[in-house]
Amino acid sequence: MEQQAIFSVSEVNAFIKALLDRVPQLQEIYVRGEISNYKLYPSGHHYFTLKDEGGALKCVMFKGSAAHLRFRPENGMKVIAFGRVSVFPRDGAYQLYVNQLTAEGVGDLHVAFEQLKDKLWKEGLFDPAHKKPLPRYPGTVAVVTSSAGAAVHDMIRILNARWPLAKVVLLPVRVQGAEAPPEIAGALRYANRWRVADVIITGRGGGSIEDLWAFNDEGVARAIYDSEIPVISAVGHEPDVTIADFVADARASTPSNAAEIAVPDRNELRRRLSVIEARMAQSERARLDALRKRLTELARKRALTDPTAFVSDKRLLLDYTRKNLAAAAQRQVSERQRTFAALCASLDALSPLKVLGRGYAVARGADGRVLKSAADAEVGEHIDVTLGNGALNCVVEARKLGGNENE
Repeated sequence: MEQQAIFSVSEVNAFIKALLDRVPQLQEIYVRGEISNYKLYPSGHHYFTLKDEGGALKCVMFKGSAAHLRFRPENGMKVIAFGRVSVFPRDGAYQLYVNQLTAEGVGDLHVAFEQLKDKLWKEGLFDPAHKKPLPRYPGTVAVVTSSAGAAVHDMIRILNARWPLAKVVLLPVRVQGAEAPPEIAGALRYANRWRVADVIITGRGGGSIEDLWAFNDEGVARAIYDSEIPVISAVGHEPDVTIADFVADARASTPSNAAEIAVPDRNELRRRLSVIEARMAQSERARLDALRKRLTELARKRALTDPTAFVSDKRLLLDYTRKNLAAAAQRQVSERQRTFAALCASLDALSPLKVLGRGYAVARGADGRVLKSAADAEVGEHIDVTLGNGALNCVVEARKLGGNENE
């Protein structure tokens, strides 16, 4: 009996790998499925599983192939993977080595657009509070676009026609291809660093989503957001929408429309100035008419037609006032004279001299006190007796007290 060959694990895995590698259908194969267990390793390699209702297939996408991805794979996303099926000898498991990955149902560019849009929206790059107002009368306008396209010529023509006072600075960049995003972002940073303009227009003419993709780049979006100079996004035509449109301070439907937004229309401004001039002239005429009317009224005033009349009127008023004051003073003096006379009569009636004049006398002791009783004086005391006319110096020889008693 012939002895059966014995293989090592590595030999079996290598044998199976060689078999699979010789099958042409497995070397360039498209596989449709739903992503699950998606992981991105620090090495840059992507590992995930494609599954459907009946099975699952392990997949790996190496860093070199993943660099061409335009969207970020996510669990639950339905995709179409292109690559080759082979065996990883170390594990003995077959897997799909993915070279290309495309979102099923919608383009991968659309998926990338929505993913970046959602990411930047969550970070607040679309917040209206961050958007800066455009200058009303810019002195310099910077245009970041291709110098070879028709869009730049249209913008320069419209800018010069609408507002020739503004200086136009062209910062030429590529607007299509892999080199376009860093050039656009670099031009925006340069314009801000050197303050070359008061407002920036960045964009390009219309095209496919691939042609406009430079303005869906995250680096360009962040350069627009970081710009201290207001930025107008002018990409494609009216239906075209890019990430730059959401981040910019203003969005124009076309490059030509961006030029119209960036600067005022001199003809419109001239018309507005004419209206303001007419209103100012009308206002001044009305003011002059009012002043002229006032001047006429003042010229008819008596103070101007007969200047001495004012003095005469004041003189009459002075005489009248003086007469009134004199009469009032005379009345007051007469009144006070009558009051004084009445008071004098009352005082005279109460005067002790009146009493003395009728034969009465006032006796005072040596100390000047009025003697009201005989008991107030002592025998031998000197007293003064005041009469109605003159006075007597007397010596008390005797006192007659009440009851006619002598002492």
